[in-house]
Amino acid sequence: MGSVPKPQSRRWIFRALVVLVALATLTLLGARKLGRWLVVTDPLKSAHAILVLSGGLPFRAMEGAKLYREGWAPEVWVTHAEYAEEEAVMKALGLEWPGEDLYTVEVLEKLGVPSGSIRVLPKAARNTAEEEIAALDELQKAGGSRIIIVTSRPHTRRTKAIWHTLVGDSPEAIVRPTSEGPFDSEHWWRTTRDVDAVAHECLGLINVWLGFPARPGRR
Repeated sequence: MGSVPKPQSRRWIFRALVVLVALATLTLLGARKLGRWLVVTDPLKSAHAILVLSGGLPFRAMEGAKLYREGWAPEVWVTHAEYAEEEAVMKALGLEWPGEDLYTVEVLEKLGVPSGSIRVLPKAARNTAEEEIAALDELQKAGGSRIIIVTSRPHTRRTKAIWHTLVGDSPEAIVRPTSEGPFDSEHWWRTTRDVDAVAHECLGLINVWLGFPARPGRR
């Protein structure tokens, strides 16, 4: 007779079934709709801050500046991305590593966000999950109940899923995609860049749905 699965094994079986159902749903949506499905655009509301996630220069910073100018939040927060291996190699070569957040701040200021309204979060982050936790810490310290998170279009659904998994519904996160950028959600299969983005986001979503069995690496 076969052994009875342990409770932990049953949880993994359940999670695997959830993923299989999710994959079947994605298949039914069809390849043409998959790129569109990845893009989440939450309705805007006034928030404590606008969070610009690392990556996607300069488009995420451009969107953050646009939302600031429209008056949706009084501050723009910038995450401090940690690239430990790259930084160590650059220093070994005698080269400076200014950090991506420096350029993000420069774009924000260039587009009309006052330096006093920009905050680079002190906690370094290696991936989206760590960025969101860093933002959550600052939001709770400030007593804020809502934040707007800006990221690239294909990354929005995973960004929202990570917040829902790690934080829940309170504080509230409004996820907004960049208005500009290279991703073609309607014809994503036409370029290797967009195919890579879709594959990366789908695998990342599966990891979130399974409860992060694979340790998130760099974004």
